[in-house]
Amino acid sequence: MAHRSNAFGKITFLALACIALCVTVRAARPPQARRATPEIPKTPPGEQFSAWLAAFNSGERAQLEAFRSHYAKPGEHAVDGIFAFQKQTGGFDLKKIEDSTATQLTGLVEERGSDQFAHFNMEVEAAAPYKVTRLELRAVARPAEFPLARLSQSDLLRALRTKLEKDASTDKFAGTVLLAKDGKPIFTGAYGMADREKRIPNTLSTKFRIGSMNKMFTAVSILQLVQAGKIALNDPVCKYLADYPSKEIAAKVTIQHLLTHTGGTGDFFGPQFEAHRLELKTLQDYLKLYGERAPEFEPGSRWVYSNYGFLMLGVIVERVSGKTYYDYVSENIYQPAGMTSTGSLPEDQNVQDRSVGYTQFGDEGLRPNTDTLPYRGTSAGGGYSTVEDFLGFANALTNHKLLNAQNTDLLTTGKVDTPRGDKYAFGFVDNGAGTALRHFGHGGGAPGMNGDLQVFPQTGYVVVVLSNLDPPAASRVSDFIVNRLPVS
Repeated sequence: MAHRSNAFGKITFLALACIALCVTVRAARPPQARRATPEIPKTPPGEQFSAWLAAFNSGERAQLEAFRSHYAKPGEHAVDGIFAFQKQTGGFDLKKIEDSTATQLTGLVEERGSDQFAHFNMEVEAAAPYKVTRLELRAVARPAEFPLARLSQSDLLRALRTKLEKDASTDKFAGTVLLAKDGKPIFTGAYGMADREKRIPNTLSTKFRIGSMNKMFTAVSILQLVQAGKIALNDPVCKYLADYPSKEIAAKVTIQHLLTHTGGTGDFFGPQFEAHRLELKTLQDYLKLYGERAPEFEPGSRWVYSNYGFLMLGVIVERVSGKTYYDYVSENIYQPAGMTSTGSLPEDQNVQDRSVGYTQFGDEGLRPNTDTLPYRGTSAGGGYSTVEDFLGFANALTNHKLLNAQNTDLLTTGKVDTPRGDKYAFGFVDNGAGTALRHFGHGGGAPGMNGDLQVFPQTGYVVVVLSNLDPPAASRVSDFIVNRLPVS
């Protein structure tokens, strides 16, 4: 399944109750200095923020329910979702007050359960009882004034082992972790259960659903066809999909637009997907359902994550290569990279060692994610893999077994700024350009699945984390490693 929550713009606290804050800064940082907790102003918005923070950090449903009376529109703040969000974050610590007026308070908070920062905005009515009219949290990259210490390799491995054991014991992580240096693993670990009902533990051989991590395979496939002279990046969609229903998209959207999420091609998740989830069996089925739509904005004018755009790329791979998307990636990516445990067989087929995904979205308790899964993964995301296979993919890519050096650089070098502060390349996210800790990769997540791959070309590190729990179970572990990796 494709990643359903990839970029954070301005989002309300209620929306955040359903999605974890997943944006991190990944660059070299000096040691963090001790800081006193900022004092919250004794103003109406300050008092309301203080009351909210205490209620949220309590982790008590009763206190969260009681705070609803502080809102101007209490019915918009469902406690179930907020309670689930509190469990994901572990609460927030106040780090900075930025602006304070009679009706507004803004500043920075940090998740207690991760390195993630968020910007908050609390607004209240101008007159007593000063009810809350707006409470907004927006994930932001870690500010430079709050640096994290880089660790030696040995210290990092000890810290990582401690973190994983703690997170696994509190059910915040279940899955597998691999950290490699110069192509070889220096840390591997498996935690939690692959199947809770059958009591089958996760192992390094466990296959996890990978969400949007599959976009990397799709982008490599396109660049292989570019390298072979069969596709040109500036060609419009209509050159390869002459029968595409929307003539505007066919004529205006280019291959590069699709690779960089700048084509305005939109998503496919939503009511139509839910209604036809199990009927969408081929990539062409998606085009029949969504192909009439016009662009959401002028192609090339801005960046908006588009699962459907990568679905279209998969169809182009099929038309140009004459193979199914699944056969093409198997023959041209999985086999050269030695990825023997990666695939996209349909969900109704038995796959040995494939884990059960577990979700608690909706605060209904941890349960299998079966009723959220598509018929099978697509070129936009999905399928399954292992941490060892992803290391094989990273090694094949950096050793130019999949693409020559020129096209590997083209594939992984950032092209477009995103709201997260990084740059999007072609199916890869590029971080830290110009530094010794520059790295590229892609994450994925949906109910009951989360994963991340990060490749450091200068230092030779590769980070792979896969989980069969909701986001951000894997991404927080990946961030923990990435934020503390040594510079050399």
